[in-house]
Amino acid sequence: MKLTAACIQMRSGTEPAANLAAATALIRQAAGQGARFIATPEMTNLLDIRPGMARPKVRTETEDESLPAFRALAAELGITLLIGSLAIALEDGADDRFANRSFLIGPDGGVIARYDKIHMFDVEVGDGQNYRESRAYRPGETAVLAQTPAGRIGLTICYDVRFPHLHRALAMAGADILAIPAAFTKVTGEAHWHVLVRARAIETGCFVIAPAQAGKHEDGRETFGHSLIVSPWGDVLAEGGAAEPGVVMAELDLAEVARARGRIPALSNEQVFRVEKFGV
Repeated sequence: MKLTAACIQMRSGTEPAANLAAATALIRQAAGQGARFIATPEMTNLLDIRPGMARPKVRTETEDESLPAFRALAAELGITLLIGSLAIALEDGADDRFANRSFLIGPDGGVIARYDKIHMFDVEVGDGQNYRESRAYRPGETAVLAQTPAGRIGLTICYDVRFPHLHRALAMAGADILAIPAAFTKVTGEAHWHVLVRARAIETGCFVIAPAQAGKHEDGRETFGHSLIVSPWGDVLAEGGAAEPGVVMAELDLAEVARARGRIPALSNEQVFRVEKFGV
């Protein structure tokens, strides 16, 4: 099956309504150009790392205004739509943190799958910012693979890209496409973004769709951009710029998944082993 896919590159700000409008315009543009699977970046609805500033704007899933709007948009356009993630307040009352949650929406507007980011970005990156995502977000505990009209999609978010075992598990469970929506910092993006995304494609034999945040944001952070669509052989099929929002598109031939895995059968050749220690 051949599929036209698109990454929506954004520069999300501190107002959810404005971010919804910006994402909607770009999704419509991508669909108008023929994309049937469209993915937005991490934190599509809100980027605000200033202490305490995001909390009054974050809603539970049932109260969030962005999600029903995106569901209606997917149904109107007849597309499979991945909202890379939304900041969602938890409803169980057991934790006052949020969820960093992806929503995979079908062409009928139904939510096919949800995924809560597993790995929290608790890092000092050297750009004057200390990131402690675990203070505001509760990590997920479950990997998610979903059957969609666009193929079998494994869901991950941003910092998850640094944990290859997650992507390998999704591939071994049947993923054809890995989604890595992100808001990579400029510092870490310049150092590692391309090599990490391409490595996840190569080692799994999957297509990778990696929509990104880009440029200077209202809250003071700077993200790397360079949204990527990568083939199972590791070729960059399409790439966004460093700073500007926009649409990045490529045609995927899902038969390439089997061809790449046939040439390098790393998934089927995996062996169980033990580590023998000497003097440790």
